[in-house]
Amino acid sequence: MNVYLDNNATSMTAPQVVEAMQPFWTESFGNPSSIHSFGGKIGKHVAVARQQVAALLGTQADEIVFTAGGSEGDNLAIKGTVEALAGRKRHIVTTRVEHPAVRVAFQYLEKQGYRLTEIPVDRDGGLDFEQLQDALTPDTAILSVMWANNETGVVFPIEKIAQLARNRGVVFHTDAVQAAGKIPIDMRKIPVDLLTISGHKLHGPKGVGALFVRKGTKLTPQIVGGHQEGGKRAGTENVPAIVGLGKAAELGLNSITEKNEKVRILRDRLEKGLLESCKGAVVNGKNRLPNTANISFEFVEGESMLLLLDSLGIAASSGSACTSGALEPSHVLRAMGIPFTLAHGSIRFSLSRYNTEQEIDYVIEKMPPVIERLRSISPFTHSGDGQSWGAPPSCAT
Repeated sequence: MNVYLDNNATSMTAPQVVEAMQPFWTESFGNPSSIHSFGGKIGKHVAVARQQVAALLGTQADEIVFTAGGSEGDNLAIKGTVEALAGRKRHIVTTRVEHPAVRVAFQYLEKQGYRLTEIPVDRDGGLDFEQLQDALTPDTAILSVMWANNETGVVFPIEKIAQLARNRGVVFHTDAVQAAGKIPIDMRKIPVDLLTISGHKLHGPKGVGALFVRKGTKLTPQIVGGHQEGGKRAGTENVPAIVGLGKAAELGLNSITEKNEKVRILRDRLEKGLLESCKGAVVNGKNRLPNTANISFEFVEGESMLLLLDSLGIAASSGSACTSGALEPSHVLRAMGIPFTLAHGSIRFSLSRYNTEQEIDYVIEKMPPVIERLRSISPFTHSGDGQSWGAPPSCAT
């Protein structure tokens, strides 16, 4: 059996999305910017897709800018906002658990002379709201806080954060790549200025995304050379992918309650089964997306787990990455203060509406022998006197 539980990395393109995209590779291949009818009729399909994405986010079509994905959207929002302020504000704020597309963009600006503040999180992944309040000043150019964490699934109180930013006169951006299509989003009710989504995280195609830009928000384009996307993002539109994103947004909006409740039930079944069958297993994070389970298995190395699971046909992802020959826990788990012996053995299982009960039961069946095998050879397992050997000094958190 093959079981795909890595949907936070990428999701299967829905069959309905593939079908919707198909004509735009062949007979309907015109440039939507062309003035002739062959191009004009293509532009109408782009307009429909823009409306579909706007409906998913609870906003107007003219506030949607199509991009090449989440990373571009994040960079356009963050760098575009700072550049639009032309140096009038020199302070930028984000969290310690953002996706690299946001973290690295902020680090880039820090190297350009901006003062960077990163807000910490607690053991459950929740944001320290008091520190966030204290961090925002009249000199703050932008605040960026993800809607939901890609590793743990922890959902942040975006409405509360957005209102704080609005009250302080700070532009607020949220990376909603993991949240879109999984939980309701309504920009009519929440004063977010900029919001990023990505097609391949909600059963759309890769290489396409969208940035919500609230009317009145100043933004300097990062890709220039054309009039497309209201002057905010130059380049001929990727029509097949945009149409696919629109269809994926429509499907996500129509199934956001029913399908995700089914996913939540499967996720809870997986967690319960693994916690009961694998001693020392711990779920990381609270108040999470319905599809995400980040589970640490004490005294086990994450990459080895992934390799053994892959040999059994199970695809998941690890919370650790190999850097310079030494495994280091993810920056998210380190920010949460997860002990080394847990963070080192973290696995993210991320489900979709295409997963089944039989697949979940298969994982619950196969996981315990994998854990037992790895613990039997781990240098971090408990010694005979019951004491942990612990982590090497260079890797300790």
